[in-house]
Amino acid sequence: MPRKLAVDYLVYVTLRWLICFAQAIGTETGQSLARFVAWVMSDVLKVRRGVVDENLRYAFPNLSDAKRRQLARRMWEHLFLLVLEVAHAPRKIHETNWRRYVRLDGVDRLVRILLSGRPTVIVTAHFGNFEIGGFMLGLLGFPTFTVARDLDNPYLDRFINRFRGATGQHIISKHGGYDEILGVLGAGGTMAFLADQYAGVKSCWVEFFGRPASAHKAIALLSLEHNAPMAVCCARRLGRPMQFEMKVNGIADPRAASNSTSSIHELTQWYCNRMEEMIREAPEQYWWLHRRWKDPRPAKRRAGRAA
Repeated sequence: MPRKLAVDYLVYVTLRWLICFAQAIGTETGQSLARFVAWVMSDVLKVRRGVVDENLRYAFPNLSDAKRRQLARRMWEHLFLLVLEVAHAPRKIHETNWRRYVRLDGVDRLVRILLSGRPTVIVTAHFGNFEIGGFMLGLLGFPTFTVARDLDNPYLDRFINRFRGATGQHIISKHGGYDEILGVLGAGGTMAFLADQYAGVKSCWVEFFGRPASAHKAIALLSLEHNAPMAVCCARRLGRPMQFEMKVNGIADPRAASNSTSSIHELTQWYCNRMEEMIREAPEQYWWLHRRWKDPRPAKRRAGRAA
């Protein structure tokens, strides 16, 4: 255990040094560096190249091999820019100047719900700079509770959670936090979920980019059981680092007379469709690294579900 803690601390110190370096350089310099590192990761080291290429081939079947490689390289650039932006955000974005960095699109609908006192469920994906999205909601006066997996490195876990909590984004552990989630929604609070990862075989199977994908049932269940409006949101980068658009891609309200998402499967498919729409607008800002479309179910079961 002492040896593991020593290694974890060394990793933590290295990361803090890298963040200090990121804060010391300008965003334009950081973007140039991100392009170089992206080329190394994608074309030289070929990190998870097979997974990324397979995902892109299924999601965009009309893209050529060269276009898919270019998109994969831009995805890696986005990942490093995300870290750069997280390092700069607490120092640059404040209550008085946030309009210089963030543009709002359709957020007024979400604000009305957040001010109504009703419980709210916010759904997003590993798209754009989702960390900035949570940071900005807190900065605008709307604290959220986010479900996240505890990192194996306790020093990194505390450091990242300090950034998330700086403006009022509270973290609930993915393991053993269900009662806390119920308490938040029962008190009219706001829960936020990253809802685009593989959820296991015994989950809700939906279509995502034209392929069967496993999604958590609990997100839709919480919305329906608590009559909580569900908003699909994102914080997309606009052209250059530290310029974002916070956008609401859709809202489903269980109380609305026109609501057509009255079952867990319907609501899960609805928010997956909204996530797909926002990813297609800027596919280079999505994490194609995930094995999102794993399907270990027997062939007969797959065919039955498809029918």
